[in-house]
Amino acid sequence: MTYVVRYGRMRFLGDYRAAAGHSYLRGQRVVVQSDRGTELGEVLCAASPRTEALLESAGRGEILRPITEADSARAEGLAKAQEEAFAGCRDLVAKRRLQMELVDVEVLFGRERIIFYYLAEKRVDFRELVKDLARSLHTRIEMRQIGVRDEAKLLADYGDCGKPVCCNTHLTAMPPVSMKMAKLQKTTLDPAKISGRCGRLKCCLRYEFDTYRDFERELPPVGAVVVTPKGRGKVVAQEILALKLLVEFEDRRRIIVGRDEVLSVLPHSRGAGGPAGGDAAGRKNGRGRDHHGPGRHPDAAADAEGGGPEDDLGGVGDGDGHAAPRGG
Repeated sequence: MTYVVRYGRMRFLGDYRAAAGHSYLRGQRVVVQSDRGTELGEVLCAASPRTEALLESAGRGEILRPITEADSARAEGLAKAQEEAFAGCRDLVAKRRLQMELVDVEVLFGRERIIFYYLAEKRVDFRELVKDLARSLHTRIEMRQIGVRDEAKLLADYGDCGKPVCCNTHLTAMPPVSMKMAKLQKTTLDPAKISGRCGRLKCCLRYEFDTYRDFERELPPVGAVVVTPKGRGKVVAQEILALKLLVEFEDRRRIIVGRDEVLSVLPHSRGAGGPAGGDAAGRKNGRGRDHHGPGRHPDAAADAEGGGPEDDLGGVGDGDGHAAPRGG
């Protein structure tokens, strides 16, 4: 039988095969053989066609056994080994004056390799560093360049909502998030309030975006002229989740109108004058553009996150000091 197992500091997910006649429960800790080596993992559920479809790039391996008391004691000893490895690498980085920030270190349960996670704005020639680490630690060394979101995944604990950060619990991939998503949901644009622990836009802004978009398509756009039982007026605002509109009528009254109360949406000429025509044309010409003043969020310049330091620019070094670009 095959199970979905979460393992490693980066909380990878994989399909792991259990030995014949063995079954495991959700949350049970196990020792697995992954493509990286012998590791500790946690059983999440039995694998199914649905989980296989959702985890397209999942790792594959074998569940060796449930974790034993001896395994638990051995795992506790890894914490001290990781502290020593981190301190040693940090000293070597400072000695060689490398432009990189060491974030975390992972010693595999089987000690087949030690993985160092670091931040850097540019590529770093760490070949000599890898040789020094291999000589002192006597195992294979890997250097992994990560982005600020991955740093939060490794180190962050709780978000502003009071729950564990999403990147360290259920997210298997970092979704693209843009300022447009925050604007559509009418959340505050204060960078301090819409930024996560990583300093980038919160991933949760993505969760309801598709629903907002679907509801928005069901409403007349801002600037449209509509006919309702109360008369004819211009849409000045939308309440998307409530499927309601704020309509300004010809006598300057502003009334909230439900979607079902809109009898028709009147067409308007491209060059029509007056508030309705001018506002609608302005919306059409300016729609989708971001205008930011002081206090602009660092993610506002891009429609969606991606690229930059968070691109996969890491490398792998082995015990002989060779370095190769990190694979996709």
